[in-house]
Amino acid sequence: MKKFTVLLCLLGFFSCQPTKKENPAHAEQDKQWWKEGVLYQIYPQSFKDSDGDGFGDFKGVIQKLGYLDSLGITMVWMNPFFMSPLVDNGYDVSDYRAIHPRYGNMKDFDRMLEGMHKRGIKFVLDMVVNHSSDQHEWFKQSRSSRANLYRNYYHWWPAEKGKPPYRHSLFDPEGAWEYDSLSNAYYLHTFAEQQPDLNWENPKLRQEVYNIMKFWAKKGVDGFRMDAFQFASKDTTFPEWPQGHEKEFIKWYGLRPQLHEYLKEMNQEVFSKYGVFSVAEGAGSTFGDAHDLVDPDRKELQLVYHFDAVDLSKTPAGYQLKDLKRSFTRWDSAFAERGWLAIFLANHDNARLVSRFGNDSPQFRAVSAQMLNTFLLSMRGTAYTYYGDELGMTNIDMPRIEQYEDIEAIGKYLAALAAKENIAEFMKVLNYSSRENGRTPMQWNSAKNAGFSTGAPWKMVNPNYLEINVAAQEKAPNSVLNHFRKMVRLRTNNEVLVYGKYKLLQAEHPKIYGYTRTLKQDKRLVLLNFSADRVNFEAAELATIANVNINNYDSYNIRGNRIELLPYQAIIFSLK
Repeated sequence: MKKFTVLLCLLGFFSCQPTKKENPAHAEQDKQWWKEGVLYQIYPQSFKDSDGDGFGDFKGVIQKLGYLDSLGITMVWMNPFFMSPLVDNGYDVSDYRAIHPRYGNMKDFDRMLEGMHKRGIKFVLDMVVNHSSDQHEWFKQSRSSRANLYRNYYHWWPAEKGKPPYRHSLFDPEGAWEYDSLSNAYYLHTFAEQQPDLNWENPKLRQEVYNIMKFWAKKGVDGFRMDAFQFASKDTTFPEWPQGHEKEFIKWYGLRPQLHEYLKEMNQEVFSKYGVFSVAEGAGSTFGDAHDLVDPDRKELQLVYHFDAVDLSKTPAGYQLKDLKRSFTRWDSAFAERGWLAIFLANHDNARLVSRFGNDSPQFRAVSAQMLNTFLLSMRGTAYTYYGDELGMTNIDMPRIEQYEDIEAIGKYLAALAAKENIAEFMKVLNYSSRENGRTPMQWNSAKNAGFSTGAPWKMVNPNYLEINVAAQEKAPNSVLNHFRKMVRLRTNNEVLVYGKYKLLQAEHPKIYGYTRTLKQDKRLVLLNFSADRVNFEAAELATIANVNINNYDSYNIRGNRIELLPYQAIIFSLK
């Protein structure tokens, strides 16, 4: 019966609110800056190039601090800029205390951080400590000899014991163990073979990482985003696992109980001493997993983000709105009283927001981008915006594998070849879903290279930059950009959109996502048309409208309890 109840909960048929804690404090009673803020993610090599080498850099970000300030955002998360061979665009770190020269130097970083802080913008550092680069000095020492002091900083399996039990790699189709002849042993890599996994079961390794985090906290960073951290702890006996276990990757590889011990230790050593914000990539495979990460009394992390919703649209076939509603609703229900979530649908690991969840045709791109930004900024949780989504930047057409640089895309292609898949169909899906879509240079204006660089950009600029760019949208009061600014102001000035109770309306409606947000006497009605059709929607709340907070069209049509929403229309009403 218990399993059946859990299944119904996960399917969204009723509230999944944990009951293990009685009378918890309501979220609005525990106000925090990181709950109320709007986070803007910068992929640094694609944001703004200041020196013409084709790569974005710190000085480029400094040039655009006024733009960031104008958006109203209050936090910036920047992808890694540490010293790195750049096999995985910086997620393979060879020195955690050094800056890769393409981004500038430490003085440039300090100037950028100071400029953000002067504008009231917090800075979140991307900590990649599930793994390092194979060029990190720790790994060079570790592989040099079985007797080396750094040997236990990584996971090794001696070859004389035979092949190690199979472990799946997210990037390497041959698996997660790589043979190294120097010491006649295999090392573990959850991602690429150039990204050996760090051994978090080693207390010395953990102290090394905490010292690195303290180094950056002392420099003034305001938070840490823990990349792939749910995979950090391993059972170092490496028992045999059942064939096909990788199909439930998060369940088998994520959130071992020991990880919580390490997070408590990290909190005590770093977070609590420096007052910094912390967020983990991934939330485990259950609501219990997620709560164990962020419930305040556990003293681990403060925020997690899950992948349920963002994973709904991975192929050109798209997604069903009812599934999107079910995902957001069940997670909101589970965290209505305790803990906190990130609200997002796009980042550097996914294709563009409007191409996956909206409509990127010239006719509907702008209004559907506005609708999606209205949604993300009116839900309960910390709102995340990926650079360019405030403009409605779209996917780029790359139909040939030769156009791809991303190690993940190439790994998937090789796996498809090995499995003798239909490569034409595979490329169609890759062209739609590849994370390279989300890494094209920022589109600043209609000049050469979209104003991103005076040199040849590291990645091709999307040809539609002539129509989609900051300069053009600055001049248009009803542009995607200016709607985003209005929506950020609305959220910032109305706590109901941060802490208010969420209630879904008409869960099964195939085209309209409607919900209310309520905080004490303040009640708002949010109506979002996720389709290219004119759609009627009925709700009793329509009879109690006080005024319009935001609308991405010039008008709306209400008769009694019924409203007709135009294609991708997004409206927020105050209710009496």
